[in-house]
Amino acid sequence: MTRAWILPMLFVLCGSVVATASALAGSAGAAVPALAVFVLRAGPNSPLVFPRSTGAVEARRSAADGRPVVHRRPGCAYCLRMRMRMRLRLGRRARRLHWVDIWRDPAGAAAVRAVNDGNETVPTVVVAGQPHVNPDPRRVRELVSRSG
Repeated sequence: MTRAWILPMLFVLCGSVVATASALAGSAGAAVPALAVFVLRAGPNSPLVFPRSTGAVEARRSAADGRPVVHRRPGCAYCLRMRMRMRLRLGRRARRLHWVDIWRDPAGAAAVRAVNDGNETVPTVVVAGQPHVNPDPRRVRELVSRSG
């Protein structure tokens, strides 16, 4: 769990250092916006944006009903874009997706490498055993709608 918070905490820490340096240099007006930028950058990278991550083995087992499995990693802009669009367009149906954090789950990382020629390209969405690498969020919405 702590690994998931490293990137957002680094953003907040760097923002605090920049804001403190600005304030000490006599530019208090620049300190607040600088800190705000770093805090706003930390938000989308925090684990609060994504639902609880499931393991790849558990997701594969429970996805037998056709629910999509989305392999992602923290800090990935494409994964964040997909998550936000899924949340906005699907509402509660977005919970039907299994989100696997490949940095926390070695089996998930191995599954992604297996379908991407050894690369950890995310998001990789698997629906009914068929992988889709970095699909358009609209395509994933269609797959979720069809799956139930």
